[in-house]
Amino acid sequence: MSNELLWLIFALTNFLMVILIYRIFGKNGLIVWIGMSTVLANMQVLKTVELFGVIATLGNILYGTIFLATDIINEKYGKAEARKAVWLGFYTLVTMTIVMQFALLFQPHESDVAHEALSDIFNLVPQVAVGSLLAYIVSQNIDVVIFAKLKEKFAGTKFLWVRNNLSTMISQLIDTTIFSVIAFWHFLTTDISVWLSIFISTYVIKFLVSALDTPFMYLAKKIHKQ
Repeated sequence: MSNELLWLIFALTNFLMVILIYRIFGKNGLIVWIGMSTVLANMQVLKTVELFGVIATLGNILYGTIFLATDIINEKYGKAEARKAVWLGFYTLVTMTIVMQFALLFQPHESDVAHEALSDIFNLVPQVAVGSLLAYIVSQNIDVVIFAKLKEKFAGTKFLWVRNNLSTMISQLIDTTIFSVIAFWHFLTTDISVWLSIFISTYVIKFLVSALDTPFMYLAKKIHKQ
């Protein structure tokens, strides 16, 4: 199976799981999903794959579902609840980072087989960690604000796709810019062509994820408040 086909199946599976957790657990389910996804996306991002002829990180799909989840909360429960969900996700990510840094400080026993693998995953480069945290909290809050403004201007189910896509695509652009500038600053100052390649490929894939989640936003709209 090609990476491109697997990527599409993976994206649809993630979106369906968002809808399923919302259908079963309501708003609380989406909040749990946001917290879980902030952690897992930052683990998946360590894996690079080739997609559509470019090198990309794997965490973009799962990270994109966070924007879908916050947009659903914003649409169904309002801006204040969406903002609360964003900050809970941020707290989850900060907690994971701090807790795992402490865990890595313990000297492993000679029979240990997990320490090296955990170090590879959680021993983050400081600027990558800072870039990830800052990009998340800024872009997610911007997404909440833009969605709420568009909801006032383009009310009704008819324009739900406008609110969903425009808010997510703008905030994803900001997210990609912040993360790329901080995490890949050395490329920006030494070889800007490499930096542009990373930036463009990352945003294009996030853009595709944003477009794919539109039908699922409409599906969530039909689910009654729990």
